[in-house]
Amino acid sequence: MLTSMSKTRPLVRPSPRMRGNARAETDHLEAAALYRLMTWLSPAYPVGAFSYSGGIEWAVEAGDISDAETQRCWIEIMLSAGAGMSDGIFFSHAHRAVTGGNDAALVEVAELAAAFVPTQERFHETTAMGRAFLEVTQAAWSCAAFAGLQQLWTGPVAYPIAVATACAGHGIPLDAALHAFLTAVSSNWISAGIRLIPLGHTDGQRILKALEPTVMATAKRAVATRLDELGSAVFRADIASARHETQYTRLFRS
Repeated sequence: MLTSMSKTRPLVRPSPRMRGNARAETDHLEAAALYRLMTWLSPAYPVGAFSYSGGIEWAVEAGDISDAETQRCWIEIMLSAGAGMSDGIFFSHAHRAVTGGNDAALVEVAELAAAFVPTQERFHETTAMGRAFLEVTQAAWSCAAFAGLQQLWTGPVAYPIAVATACAGHGIPLDAALHAFLTAVSSNWISAGIRLIPLGHTDGQRILKALEPTVMATAKRAVATRLDELGSAVFRADIASARHETQYTRLFRS
């Protein structure tokens, strides 16, 4: 580890709204929590998500993705067996670590999330978005959890760790936060396809609707998966990410 652990009291303390609230996961979201969740995961939130395609740009160039159906299939696999699933697992563990005030667990998942990337572009994507999310959200929506994270972990912060820390620090329940996060990730991949294939926006919404069961299933698996069960099996997508680094013409940074 790159930092020492506090042996007395945790630097990341549970949110008062989350502590002792057993109904938080099942009750409807409070208006303030819903407002923040929608804001942070909006395409307009300034983290630079529009600049990244997750390798989809090369997949379109290579002919792997050519229409709405192949786009849907590609994203479905990315969600269920690739970056969507792994980021969902990191998100779940980070959220629980912040909510429970478990410093050691938060450092472990933050370090693993930064390392568990198949290519240089994917590393730059998740850490650049994570850094931007931390800076913007700390400036506008500050919470003690951010300060604790930055004291505990001085390395690069992956995007799911940053978002999970904000959600837990502001008392947003894990189930709702994770579903929203995975939906936002899916929407960004779809947006890349809309611009690259190209597709119409109606086709994009059809793809998002078709992915709803996959997002739900991925979230369910992610919250139940241990870190030592983490894995990925999207070899073509990993190749796409690596090949994009030397692609001749590019609109996206990944």
